Amino acid sequence: MKTTTHKHFKIHKPYGYLSQFLTNDVKGHRKKLLNELYPFPEGIMAIGRLDEKSEGLLLLTTSGKLSDYINSSKVEKEYYAQVDGIITTEAVRALEKGVKIGFSGKKYITKPCRAAKISAPNFPERSKKLRDDRHGPTSWVSVCLTEGKFRQVRKMTAAVGFPTLRLVRIRIGNILLGDMKSGQVETLEAIEVN
Repeated sequence: MKTTTHKHFKIHKPYGYLSQFLTNDVKGHRKKLLNELYPFPEGIMAIGRLDEKSEGLLLLTTSGKLSDYINSSKVEKEYYAQVDGIITTEAVRALEKGVKIGFSGKKYITKPCRAAKISAPNFPERSKKLRDDRHGPTSWVSVCLTEGKFRQVRKMTAAVGFPTLRLVRIRIGNILLGDMKSGQVETLEAIEVN
């Protein structure tokens, strides 16, 4: 019986990249794809996605079983969101309890999660500059989820009146983004992924 040795990577997905390697989009030739960052092996797949405007930790693997497990509700993902305005204690509590968002044309109440207002993290400047202070104050919130609906964190912060301006995933389970630079790729050992 042949044993397959799977490959695993973590990447700091930059702003403006799709979490994929190919696109069927007619305008896809203008899109930036992950394979432009590193010579990944054949059969590699992103575990979950970050939308084009989101940044941060993205795990890649050749193991479908691992991908399914990490995408399940058993693994917590943590995001730092820079929001428009100074987020209130009431808004953070609402995020924690669950808020109504739109998903696939239906209304959905998000599962309870952990959320907290945080100090501005020391992230490098984004490739596309965010608006400046002349447009009003911003603040940061940490959101820890065990689910991952399409653009969920963005929809959640908007639902409580504080639209997301910048979104960075910093943790998946016990794997951290740490001080990786935007676009940086690291190989993970199987032990780290487990």
